[in-house]
Amino acid sequence: MFDKKDFLLLMDYSPEEIAALLELAGELKAKKRARAPHALLPGKTLGMIFEKSSTRTRVSFEVGMADLGGHALLLSPHDMQLGRGESIEDTARVLSRYLDGIMIRTFEQEKAEKLAKWSSIPVINGLTDYAHPCQIVADLLTIKEHRGRLAGLTLCYVGDGFNVANSLIAGCVKMGMRVRMACPSGYFPDPDLMAWAAREGDFLCTPDVLAAAAGADVLYTDVWASMGQDDEVEARRRAFAGYQIDQSVVATAAPGCMVLHDLPAHKGEEIDFDVFEAHADEIFDQAENRLHAQKAILVKLMGK
Repeated sequence: MFDKKDFLLLMDYSPEEIAALLELAGELKAKKRARAPHALLPGKTLGMIFEKSSTRTRVSFEVGMADLGGHALLLSPHDMQLGRGESIEDTARVLSRYLDGIMIRTFEQEKAEKLAKWSSIPVINGLTDYAHPCQIVADLLTIKEHRGRLAGLTLCYVGDGFNVANSLIAGCVKMGMRVRMACPSGYFPDPDLMAWAAREGDFLCTPDVLAAAAGADVLYTDVWASMGQDDEVEARRRAFAGYQIDQSVVATAAPGCMVLHDLPAHKGEEIDFDVFEAHADEIFDQAENRLHAQKAILVKLMGK
């Protein structure tokens, strides 16, 4: 069922494959909580290329590989010949001789895909400007844990139609969820992805936050300015004014709705401080689940 070499986009995966990832992630989480050994990748080495800074991605992959009996190696472009002009093609072929897998956190989706094309080992997308598939596997795991199911639930995302929004659309629609996006004009998600979602599922993108949030089982938000958008911070603050999950948005959603944030959070901007703290257990379950979701991805790709 799970025969992919790489993990680059959730669009590449069937609902059954995503469900299998979630099931394995839940099993690995239970073993971690019970301190039961689960060294499923003994002696394996993951190279981690970081062109964007990270807290959760680096720590969760590094701890995950240790839990699985393997080793994670940090590869900074500043310390590699890649940062001095060596091609992606040559880097991929060299690393394939040393490693059992590569995780890359970078800007261009094309770079991750080119690395995968020229690598003979699995490549995992740890984040690009287009997609953040590892995050969404953790998100789906969190929602399933708290709600017992995914199909039939409504998720409302409020904010920038960037990488997290794109991957949420793909993952949630594939798992039978209704998806509502509230984004300012000019900041909508990828148009081709939205067209696919409208054909394949129950999808809406609107500038109207309250209309999108009405009856939602899950509210989700992200920072207004992501890494690489530092020169847009002030313009984005003006554009995203009002695109905050606050008490009025929570009141519009379904009673007892979940609130999620992929972190780091800028409280007082995309999310109200009190709303964040009221739902902190859900948000930090979501952060923890990056570890378990990524371990499942590693095992599926590198455990063959």
